[in-house]
Amino acid sequence: MEQIPYPLRTERLVLRRFEPTDLDAYYAYQSLPETARYLLGDARSLAECMERVGKFSQQKFSQEGDWASFAVELAEQPGLLGEIALKWGTGGDAEHGYVGEIGWTLTPQAQGKGYATEAARAVLELAFGQLGFHRLHARLDAANDGSRKICERLGMRAEGLFQQNWFLKGEWTSEAVYAILRSEWRAQQ
Repeated sequence: MEQIPYPLRTERLVLRRFEPTDLDAYYAYQSLPETARYLLGDARSLAECMERVGKFSQQKFSQEGDWASFAVELAEQPGLLGEIALKWGTGGDAEHGYVGEIGWTLTPQAQGKGYATEAARAVLELAFGQLGFHRLHARLDAANDGSRKICERLGMRAEGLFQQNWFLKGEWTSEAVYAILRSEWRAQQ
């Protein structure tokens, strides 16, 4: 598989490798309960954020199970808006294509402006166009209307709804799975 060509650029955004200087901005939104609302874990501590930013800045994307985490910022105004991640899943091969997962988290101030959709389009193009992926899916809390709408704008199809399969933060929640194939992505372009 090819190396990820950091940074990726869109009309409004730069998707780059995380840097240690992102820690304060990362902690500012990762420590918020509203950010953690639809995530598997609770709001993150400063120590957890330090560990994650350190890991993100050194990530390698060279084998199944690896994650590529992109820091998202405006092209004209640097500053962390959030992150988008691509996971190299198990299954597939270089000849037939790989499978993976995509996900995103943005600061509350950056939500509702189309940034997550724009960033996800760039990562889908990278995955399907350069990295040899055959299929990508997104897993989300079924109550997360914002992420559901992003999946739909990307042309991802709803593949499943797992009723109350996660007991998180004191309640049962349901998981929605959306997916798209390389052929479906290409047909949209």
